[in-house]
Amino acid sequence: MNEIEHAFQKCKSEKRMAIIPFITAGDPNPSWTLKIVEKLNNIGADIIELGVPFSDPIADGVTIQSSSERALKAGVTLKEVLKIAGYCKKEYNLPIVLLSYFNPLYKMGLNNFFENASKVGINGVIVPDLPVEEAGEYIQLARLHDISTIFLASPTTSDERLEKIIKYSTGFTYLISVKGVTGPRERISEDAFMLIQRVRKIPRRPPIAVGFGISSPLQVKLLAEAGSDGVIIGSALIKIIEQNLSDLNYGLKKVEEFLENVKEAGKIDNFTLREKCEE
Repeated sequence: MNEIEHAFQKCKSEKRMAIIPFITAGDPNPSWTLKIVEKLNNIGADIIELGVPFSDPIADGVTIQSSSERALKAGVTLKEVLKIAGYCKKEYNLPIVLLSYFNPLYKMGLNNFFENASKVGINGVIVPDLPVEEAGEYIQLARLHDISTIFLASPTTSDERLEKIIKYSTGFTYLISVKGVTGPRERISEDAFMLIQRVRKIPRRPPIAVGFGISSPLQVKLLAEAGSDGVIIGSALIKIIEQNLSDLNYGLKKVEEFLENVKEAGKIDNFTLREKCEE
């Protein structure tokens, strides 16, 4: 059992969802990224997802695009992100997942990337613009370095493709809650809940975590009740940071308040019902 799987197993034993905050590494600068991760660790994040800034993040909405731009202006590259991740891993020993578009990995060289990622303790990688059908070499190198490959499924994913995504996802499978890019939404679509149920019917699956548009404790509670094993909070978290760039210490307090409410909402009150659904 790898560190990501162990984190999900621990959450299950504690009858709660895994809380997975996403931030762009280097936003607004590397030193503040380290302070933000320290706060996330102190709050009790189960897994940290670090985004590699990229100039053309096609799957991301305005909030994460702006976050990426700030990090790029601070001179942050994939090499710098790996340094940040390595420091965080050494200090906090949390499971760390990198989210990167394929281009930065390609420029570094896939083998070189996975060697460096393994050295600094990266546990998993998400590449939103790499289809599972084209990921043969990527999967092979990830397995060689004991790094989880986390693929994304959306409400429009066919049953046949969903089974393939589940087959090649390790650590967890990332379920996209919306049709579109990242960014806060007022409500979760019924399609997202249907996707959770579709995945839960697949035998021998890895845990599932839902992301894209999750912005309130109520949404987290609904996902917990629907059977999601984890929740990824990105844009809502980055928005708090963005709104407090002039006073980031205050921003950290607001981050703490928000995630404490998210953690409480992620507790699974009706766990018996979930267990029955899994029988």
